[in-house]
Amino acid sequence: MKISTRGRYSLRMMIDLAQHYNDGYIALKDISERQDISKKYLEQIIPFLNRSNLLLANKGHMGGYRLARTPAEINVKEILESAEGSLTPVSCMDNNPNLCEKCEECITLPIYRGLYEVVNKYFESITLEDIITRQIADFTYNI
Repeated sequence: MKISTRGRYSLRMMIDLAQHYNDGYIALKDISERQDISKKYLEQIIPFLNRSNLLLANKGHMGGYRLARTPAEINVKEILESAEGSLTPVSCMDNNPNLCEKCEECITLPIYRGLYEVVNKYFESITLEDIITRQIADFTYNI
């Protein structure tokens, strides 16, 4: 599985908003400067995060964006799924029920299901608050 640029930048934007959670609405240009991501690219990310109800927007002079919930209530899985659409390791798992003609006899499907479960549990276990309050090296997943 590979996280796209949109997924990585979405996570960085949301971390930035979490770091400035108590500052009110944050202008996109400020996030852009701090994260070294073009404002135009961030504008393309916004609809995905809005669709998942992760952001609040305020227009006008003091406008900008803020998290729709506290950093403790938003996990990495939500953010990446909003940006990526799906975290499934193989496309046949995107449909429920699985539409692949060979899924009943597929010897590799259980492997991919296991990977999907591990990835989901890991990303669900990390909130934005976790990220901003401790080192990323602290995140380990024991199988």
